[in-house]
Amino acid sequence: MNENIIYGSEKFKSMIHYIISRCQTKDNFARVVLYKLLYFSDFDNYEKYEKPISGETYIRKQMGPVHSHFFEAINELIDEGKIDDHSQRVINYSKYKYSSLTDPDISLLSSDEVQVMDDTINKLSHFYSEEISQYSHGDISLEISKRRRNIKL
Repeated sequence: MNENIIYGSEKFKSMIHYIISRCQTKDNFARVVLYKLLYFSDFDNYEKYEKPISGETYIRKQMGPVHSHFFEAINELIDEGKIDDHSQRVINYSKYKYSSLTDPDISLLSSDEVQVMDDTINKLSHFYSEEISQYSHGDISLEISKRRRNIKL
């Protein structure tokens, strides 16, 4: 991946808010699904147009890629009154869910980027956390990342 790509915090926040607004009513939509939809949107855009949407750095973890700026972006969106987060106890873990409080501002996103996110949402948003995690383990970009600790997108 290109080390010269610059992370766009506002664009990443737009991606997060847009995906939340599109998926918040789905029973399966929680933090892990959001992680994976962001990851696949960025990588699919990179594969299709040779540039990422957000410029985010993804850190390789055992259960799949983790965004290095995720919690910072989520907290900013909450502080700005754009989204809300809540957790619910499910057996022996907490399930973190998000909801949109306002319409997302997608002015920083190109129509091609929105289309890639829509395609990703349509293809993968029905998966539950464990299913989408397993699906991501077969992704070629994740295989490439096994050779590197972090991937800059």
